[in-house]
Amino acid sequence: MTRQQWVPGPTGTHRPERAEELPFSPLILAIARAIASATALAGALVGLLVLAGWVIDVDALKNLLPSAGGAAMKAMAAVATLALGLSLYGVARAPARPGMLAAARAAAVLATVIGVLTLVEYATGASLGIDEFLFDDDTADVATGTPGRMAPNTAAALALAGVASLWSSTPRLPAWTSQLMGLAVVTLGMLRMYGDAYGVPELERFGAYTGMAMHTALTLVLLGTSLFLNRPDEGLTGLLTNAGATGALGRRLFAAALVVPPLLGWVVLAGVKAGMFSSRLGTALLVSAHVAAFTVMIFGALIMGRRVEVSHARLEWQVRQNELLQAFMDHTPAVVFIKDLEGRFLAVNTKFEQNLGLSRDQVLGRRYEDVMPPELARQARAADLDMLEHGRPVQREEVLAVPDGPREFLSSLFPLNDASGTPYALGGVVTDITERVAAQREVERSRQRFLALLESAPDAILITNGDGTVVMANAQVERLFGRSPDDLLGTRAIDLAPAPWRRRHRALLAAYLRSRDPRPTVLDRDLYGTRGDGTPFPVEVSVSSLQAERETLVFLTVRDITERRRAEAERAERYEQQRRIAYTLQHSLMGEPPRLPYLPTAYRYLASVQDPGVGGDWFDVIPLDRHRTGVIIGDVMGRGLEAAAVMGQLRAASHALARTGTAPSRLMAALDTFVDDLADQLVTCLYLVLDQDVGEVTVCSAGHLPVIVLPPDGPARPLRAPVGVPLGVNAPSGGGVPFEEVTGPLPPGSVLALYTDGLVERPGTDIEARIGLLTDTLNSTPRPAPTDPKALDGLAELLLRTLIEDPAAYDDDVTLLLVGVPALPGTSGGG
Repeated sequence: MTRQQWVPGPTGTHRPERAEELPFSPLILAIARAIASATALAGALVGLLVLAGWVIDVDALKNLLPSAGGAAMKAMAAVATLALGLSLYGVARAPARPGMLAAARAAAVLATVIGVLTLVEYATGASLGIDEFLFDDDTADVATGTPGRMAPNTAAALALAGVASLWSSTPRLPAWTSQLMGLAVVTLGMLRMYGDAYGVPELERFGAYTGMAMHTALTLVLLGTSLFLNRPDEGLTGLLTNAGATGALGRRLFAAALVVPPLLGWVVLAGVKAGMFSSRLGTALLVSAHVAAFTVMIFGALIMGRRVEVSHARLEWQVRQNELLQAFMDHTPAVVFIKDLEGRFLAVNTKFEQNLGLSRDQVLGRRYEDVMPPELARQARAADLDMLEHGRPVQREEVLAVPDGPREFLSSLFPLNDASGTPYALGGVVTDITERVAAQREVERSRQRFLALLESAPDAILITNGDGTVVMANAQVERLFGRSPDDLLGTRAIDLAPAPWRRRHRALLAAYLRSRDPRPTVLDRDLYGTRGDGTPFPVEVSVSSLQAERETLVFLTVRDITERRRAEAERAERYEQQRRIAYTLQHSLMGEPPRLPYLPTAYRYLASVQDPGVGGDWFDVIPLDRHRTGVIIGDVMGRGLEAAAVMGQLRAASHALARTGTAPSRLMAALDTFVDDLADQLVTCLYLVLDQDVGEVTVCSAGHLPVIVLPPDGPARPLRAPVGVPLGVNAPSGGGVPFEEVTGPLPPGSVLALYTDGLVERPGTDIEARIGLLTDTLNSTPRPAPTDPKALDGLAELLLRTLIEDPAAYDDDVTLLLVGVPALPGTSGGG
């Protein structure tokens, strides 16, 4: 029972410290209040008797408890103790009437004022005239100090007690503060009594001031006790007066603390006085006795505390189990209930309430038919009886008609048996699985659709885990590999490859799975499978991966590409035939330049990989007359057979014109007219005539790249010559840009480099920079002897390697011609 159940407070009273968890006995509280009232009256009575002694001048009343060296209670101290006793008596009689409470507070104020004024006198050394305000003090001959002035410790105790009485009379203020003040007042009084009991006068007085009378000390103990007990169900006092284990243990320990130490000290002091042992031994015995006494009290407290803890723990455990069970039921998404054998509900959870739309109070103690629709109640009762008949748990799926329509449920019923195995109740858990069943059906439908899609695929499909073990295959694998899908389950996918290729297949699959973001990939180079008879065949494998919940699945789509490889081989053979034909045609059109003993040459021709070995580049070396030679190089825009055909016509025309001795500019004009007759053609061309007798060269360019000359005694440089428009640009009617030629010296021992744009053009690069690279390469190599064809051939190979990084993948025609110009015998510079 809680404290409020035992002791209801007065109406309208604010009790901030009321501890609801502590039980209180009305008897103990009544005794505490009675003691508070009695001690208050006893204190007031002592003050009244002493005051009467001062009135009638009777020393026996002034000094009710005479002691050696003791002083009488002063008149103002008697007035203060009388006021405090009456004040505390009024406070202790709760509930106090308003008039009585006001009187009690006024009396407390009077006592406080007397104590405080006396302390001010001690502090300042001044006399405020209150010491002999009522009576002249005739007891000064038995004590020191100012006549009529109470002891300073008495004044402090009375002031403290007055404040505590005011505090205690205000219920809004915490009780423990006034209770602590009460204990301090008791302590001041007990110090005086201990001083008398143990013969220690220092506890009676402080220096030369008036000492505290013995009956004053007793009065302070009574008043302090009343202060401590006048609010017995609050604060520190509530810890001692509650009816629980806390109060019982506290009362025992408090009583022992008040009695045992003073008693032990008095016994030891009596032994020392009697000469039974010395003071040092007495101190040791006192300490030992205190240790033994406190040890007994501690173990007694521990035993009681242990009993309380065990009982409390058992109760808490049982309560906690019930709370946990109910919390578990309430937080379970399923419907949970417990019924007795007659079908009455003993416990239900929140889900049960929500489904039925009834509160727990409306369900507990009632049967199925009282809270459910008749048909549903009948089905539920039949299921209960069937389970009880068989005596074992039952679980089944069923469709039940609920207010929202038919739903699918998973019902679990189980008996609750006692220690003998006899059922005393039954429990049930009903879970709505409508959505789960629908999801399972949808998953099954999706699986069937996936299997149908897998089987309808024209290629063999293998699904493996991350280790390459087959977990699923379609029917096409049997047609391709000669093994049924069931036989492949649990085997490694690489076992379907011929043994010599398995290591490579395994490495490819591992590399694919190690990639950070594996994307679908098609592999068809050097991949093979094995037929049922062990025959290998080429395959194309499409690889993709899927990250499932706990593993990676790899999809391998395998296709037999035997026919594709055969067709590719046939196409490659036909292409090779065409390439040989085209090469023969190109070679026949381009011809082989004549080998002139006085003019050695070296050349390189590289056809584009996009065409079967044919293109529009050409060059020609044409003997004219004595030591005069024409050299022409050209590039027909475009590729393939059409460009080669135009190139063949231009080569024949230029060769014929050059043999007639036509000047370079007139030759270019004639070729330009010839190209104009061809539809949509554009040609760059450069024609030069070398005259070795006089050491000159005449050059005419129709939009072609400059010739690089490597003189015998200087760096390589472009040969300066005007650059005209390409052939085919001038209008057919004439009036176009004329072609210019220029003649300049050419020292014997020079090397000329003629080339087409395929050598120096690269997408995204500056052609001038590439021509510069060609020039730098000529400068950086040892100068070849112009009369040595092998040296020129080596230089041509070096230039081609430097400017063409990958000839096998180059997509433009490349022509390079190196012409050595040696000195002739009998000419200047000749040998």
